[in-house]
Amino acid sequence: MVSASTRLAELGLELPQVAAPVAAYVPAIRVGDVVYSSGQLPSVAGQLVATGKVGAEVSAETGAECARTAALNALAAVSEQAGGIDEIEQVIRVVIFVASAADFTGQPQVGNGASAVLGEIFGEAGRHARSAVGVAVLPLDAPVEVELVVQVRGRPRVVPA
Repeated sequence: MVSASTRLAELGLELPQVAAPVAAYVPAIRVGDVVYSSGQLPSVAGQLVATGKVGAEVSAETGAECARTAALNALAAVSEQAGGIDEIEQVIRVVIFVASAADFTGQPQVGNGASAVLGEIFGEAGRHARSAVGVAVLPLDAPVEVELVVQVRGRPRVVPA
């Protein structure tokens, strides 16, 4: 079985530095063998890669790329709490918030950007429960925000239903 860190390298990806919180919270927290991320935005080197509403100023395709970027940021946050990406045993849940134009209904397709990259990195262990929710606005006018919940090694494994 190929490790997650090896898959990252094969994909030409690197986990970014964990983004500093923009308010009074921590980027991720570990409780037992589960790590929860705070919502992470699609930023690279501290700058949002896009702003605006998906279905208006932002295309669905760009929204999916933003979800991918935000998922990598969330993965960086949970990896730090887990003791490294190779300590993540299972992606449990992903929540994708999509700042959406009033008539935009493609939130699941935007969310696929996050789900796909987690599958590419973790394979079967990247399969997860998911919600993709349309919202009126997100912090800093980001088009997407992603949260992760992962299980880390050394404890009983969560068994899918």
